[in-house]
Amino acid sequence: MAKQSSPGRTRPGLFQRDLVGTAIRESFIKLNPAILIKNPVMFTVEVGTLIMLLVTIYIALSGDTSQGSLGYNIAITGILFATVLFANFAEAIAEARGKAQAESLRKTREETPARVIRLGGTPPVGQMKLDEIEIIPSSQLKKGDVFVCENGDIIPSDGEIIEGLATIDESAITGESAPVIREAGGDRSSVTGGTKVLSDRIKVLVTTQPGESFLDKMIALVEGASRQKTPNEIALTILLAGFTLIFVIVCVALKPFAEYANTPITIAALISLFVCLIPTTIGGLLSAIGIAGMDRALRANVIAKSGRAVETAGDVDTLLLDKTGTITIGNRKATNFYPAPGVSQVDMVRASTLSSLADETPEGKSIVELARNGNWGADVTRSLSIEGATLIKFTAETRSSGIDMPTRSNVARGTDGRVKDEAVISDQTTDVIRIRKGAVDSIRAMVERAGNTFPAETDRKAKEIAANGGTPLVVAENEVVKGVVELQDIIKPGIQERFQRLRRMGVKTVMVTGDNPLTAKFIAEKAGVDDFIAEAKPEDKMNYIRHEQTGGKLVAMMGDGTNDAPALAQADVGVAMNSGTQAAKEAGNMVDLDNDPTKLIEVVEIGKQLLITRGTLTTFSIANDVAKYFAIVPALFISSIPALQALNIMRLNSPESAILSAVIFNAIIIPMLIPLALRGVEYKPIGASALLRRNLLIYGVGGIVAPFIGIKIIDLVIGLIF
Repeated sequence: MAKQSSPGRTRPGLFQRDLVGTAIRESFIKLNPAILIKNPVMFTVEVGTLIMLLVTIYIALSGDTSQGSLGYNIAITGILFATVLFANFAEAIAEARGKAQAESLRKTREETPARVIRLGGTPPVGQMKLDEIEIIPSSQLKKGDVFVCENGDIIPSDGEIIEGLATIDESAITGESAPVIREAGGDRSSVTGGTKVLSDRIKVLVTTQPGESFLDKMIALVEGASRQKTPNEIALTILLAGFTLIFVIVCVALKPFAEYANTPITIAALISLFVCLIPTTIGGLLSAIGIAGMDRALRANVIAKSGRAVETAGDVDTLLLDKTGTITIGNRKATNFYPAPGVSQVDMVRASTLSSLADETPEGKSIVELARNGNWGADVTRSLSIEGATLIKFTAETRSSGIDMPTRSNVARGTDGRVKDEAVISDQTTDVIRIRKGAVDSIRAMVERAGNTFPAETDRKAKEIAANGGTPLVVAENEVVKGVVELQDIIKPGIQERFQRLRRMGVKTVMVTGDNPLTAKFIAEKAGVDDFIAEAKPEDKMNYIRHEQTGGKLVAMMGDGTNDAPALAQADVGVAMNSGTQAAKEAGNMVDLDNDPTKLIEVVEIGKQLLITRGTLTTFSIANDVAKYFAIVPALFISSIPALQALNIMRLNSPESAILSAVIFNAIIIPMLIPLALRGVEYKPIGASALLRRNLLIYGVGGIVAPFIGIKIIDLVIGLIF
């Protein structure tokens, strides 16, 4: 389907001019110690910069060169200041991208008139009343209000449709140009403020308070205002702070050792050593990585309610996936009618059709379509009526549906199966005809409770259909089996490869279906999932999630109905569809704007990319400290301990140029890695051990080699200039 540009899909470039300008301003604002102290690593660099500034001012005023030349100290101070600015810029540019998306979203949150239904009473002065409709600004809507929307109206607030059906344009939120149908009842009743009604008329119950709408929350999340550090991010921050404290102690203790060795060490040299040894690279990029992870989820049209949800998705062990729409193409279609022994084909088709005429499910409609278009020896569907009948809706508990209808509408038929003149047969009525269609075990239990026999031939046929991947629906009239309807699923192309990717990542896939065990087993094997839950009820999902969590595993699932809400809340990662009920969206910690059942797989990949990016840049940051050690330590002691010349493997020009080269490299590596932090390290579906080896090879060895090359090049340039 064609996509159009929308606020939900705004994708600003990494370094657009307006974003860079905003980020530069924010970089200076973030120099405030009250803000920077949240990042212990960069806070200590700022303290070191302040000390160097005081030393530089002292040298400029006194002329004392015991701490090095004025130009040398100015250079060190400027480079350290740039290091802090670059780290602030990395976080600011990530936030700026989110704020740009938030600004686009704000444009959809315009003040719109809301036609609220008021049952009696006098409206306030200055407001208009049309019959029972009161027109007020959307900002005055409260939870529990009911408003009306018609063709062309902008929906003023989030809510649930309580009456009617309408075609909705959700492109302002999802970026999807194709309209969708929303209707009262079921799991497709939710509407979002800012979307547009294209047809018909609906009554909507407001489900949120002012300022708490889905769009409001979305804006706050992408702006970063609601972003909190995830547990892993906090743990890594504590670890980096620990490294920083250790190197503070090392550098302080180094001064007396140097005096004992008759080696004067300047304050500039000590602070440079400290700054180069602490993990400034990952310290400067850590926040940007977390913000960018949520940004990537948003670009996939998934709203994560917290960074923790995205991060947890990367650690998921078990994935619960609904069969319909995720593994199979979607709606099952009826392909054949198989009458029970002693039942004519026409009678079987007639009973199946009557049980489906009022059935709005895709399966029910396909049964009617097959009955009308098939060649059954008679026009079975002509003249059939369910006037006066009571519709029995499908439920997860009964796993069956059908109708109760007056006997006179159906008992009198000719040999061709057509209904005779009702006037002739009106005296033939008895009570009602009960027609049910449903799962084999459900209809079997109903038939046997009535004292009737479930035909062995029908049972055999049902098992044969299930063994071939179909779904058998048994039809019964007045608790007597009429036959079985065959429904067939089509597995989505390429889904097997996606499951193989997940398996290589160590993720277990579980298919959840209402099908019988034989059908579920066939589809599970064909699709390549690891496990399945057959004949699933809502509580079965919950029990499976709890069982997996008891074993220490993290579980993700997707749902859209009110009955999915408990399981969504229990799951470690619960992705609710935006078209689903309000209860489902509140229970989940992510919302998929595209309503795509396969999005859960993409969410896991986004989470893993976040974790991989953080891990690889942490590896690189710690590894490149090794090269800086070989640059600075020999420079500090080489005059008094000539043997340290062996450690000067880069053959740097002088102690001053060595220190300058190291701190310059330490500063410029941060902005060089910003694109990688924002885009993320390329994700590959390989096992944990293979991923560890790959990262150690590329980012571990690379983190050691790159600084040697970079520092040597900078030293050569400094040598040419000075």
